[in-house]
Amino acid sequence: MIRVERLTKQYGSFLAVDRISFEVNEGEVFAFLGPNGSGKTTTMKSIVGLNVPTSGRIFINGLDVQRHPKDTKQFISYLPQRVVFPENLTAREVMRFYSRIRKLPGMFADAALERARFNGFSDKLVSEFSGGMVQRLGLAVAALPDVPILLLDEPTANLDPQGVKRFREFILQQKEKKKTIIFSTHMLSEAEQLADRVGIFVGGRLVAQESIDALHNELHAQGTVEDLYLHYVGIHQHEE
Repeated sequence: MIRVERLTKQYGSFLAVDRISFEVNEGEVFAFLGPNGSGKTTTMKSIVGLNVPTSGRIFINGLDVQRHPKDTKQFISYLPQRVVFPENLTAREVMRFYSRIRKLPGMFADAALERARFNGFSDKLVSEFSGGMVQRLGLAVAALPDVPILLLDEPTANLDPQGVKRFREFILQQKEKKKTIIFSTHMLSEAEQLADRVGIFVGGRLVAQESIDALHNELHAQGTVEDLYLHYVGIHQHEE
């Protein structure tokens, strides 16, 4: 469903993404795992079409993202890393605004708010929300259209434990619907619980693609999450 071929993105002298290649199958959950600045967000924005690659190609359902931007966008809903909404709108007004953009009936907005458990908050202003509530509203917006692909950039950022639990429930619900999901995180626990496979980012490169079972074996061999990541950093530096 998603195929990335030797994706490279350079900003001046800074190489943000370096010759990344991978595929994500229909109905698969693929986690981008790595620290801030490792290339996860740049890769995700390139898939969505918000970044123009320096080189390389990206295909969604066989269509080149750069050659068919409108056609490929119809398959995707995207949650950016930093979510911002007008503070003078209520959650319900935000959802109805995005419903109109997607040409969806207003009832879709109300149903999405209910799924996100915004009971009691739907008619509060965004200016009254905590960072976690804004993030939950962003997830509700991302879940609004019934599209086959979800791209979620650091979706649990700012969420409290209850919000993280609801996010996990949301992902499991989407998996049951056979949605294809890519999400980024720097927390191995999120990847372990939700993903089918994990791509490990180091310094702008995708240095490993592992199934969850293989990742468990690697973790057992290395000892800690930190040791595991340093193991891959070492491999990357050796290759250079």
